[in-house]
Amino acid sequence: MSFLLPFAQGFLLSLSLCLDLGMVNVAIIKTGIEKGLKPSFAVGFGSCFGDLLYMSLALLGVGAVFELLPVKWTLWLAGTATLLFLTFKMLRETWRPKANLPGSAAAAAAGKSLPRHFLTGLGLAMASPTAIAWFALVAGPIVAGMNIGHGSGLVVFAAGFFSAGLLWSLGAAWISSISGSYAGPKLVRALSFCSALLFLYFAAKVFWDGWTDIIQGGAS
Repeated sequence: MSFLLPFAQGFLLSLSLCLDLGMVNVAIIKTGIEKGLKPSFAVGFGSCFGDLLYMSLALLGVGAVFELLPVKWTLWLAGTATLLFLTFKMLRETWRPKANLPGSAAAAAAGKSLPRHFLTGLGLAMASPTAIAWFALVAGPIVAGMNIGHGSGLVVFAAGFFSAGLLWSLGAAWISSISGSYAGPKLVRALSFCSALLFLYFAAKVFWDGWTDIIQGGAS
């Protein structure tokens, strides 16, 4: 019973993060509609490890690592480049959608590139500015106020946190893959365009936040 509370705390904290309709959820849903359950779950599975990495930093009390200049530069440049690439990819799929709805030959072939989908989810989780801000500014103080303790308590908390993300990813992938069987090309193109707008917005936000913090802030 002593392990039940930290597991539940980690589970509910992760669930609160999953409920945000951000880049990762959009990618999971879009992949599920287009390519089916396995590739969609691979995206979510990868994002779980990105979230777990940031949560581990929060648990270790090293949230200040995000204030280090080399880390800021890396997140700024790599995050902006990743999001711009995804914007271009979604726009390309808007104008030239692939015939890869579940059940097609292309969808079957897509199942062979599960590691690529895993890396996509991992990269999205680590590039998301909302996730970075959440872990750096919110997760640390919340965890500190939970009195989880050390050692095994932290491990159980992290296990609960990871489990919630895993179950959420599986559920979102399953639902989106089912709806993909009824989705026409117009719906896929609309979702691709919405994804492009979302990625472009976050790319602009990451670039501007980095510019004001690193360039203008460093010059002042």
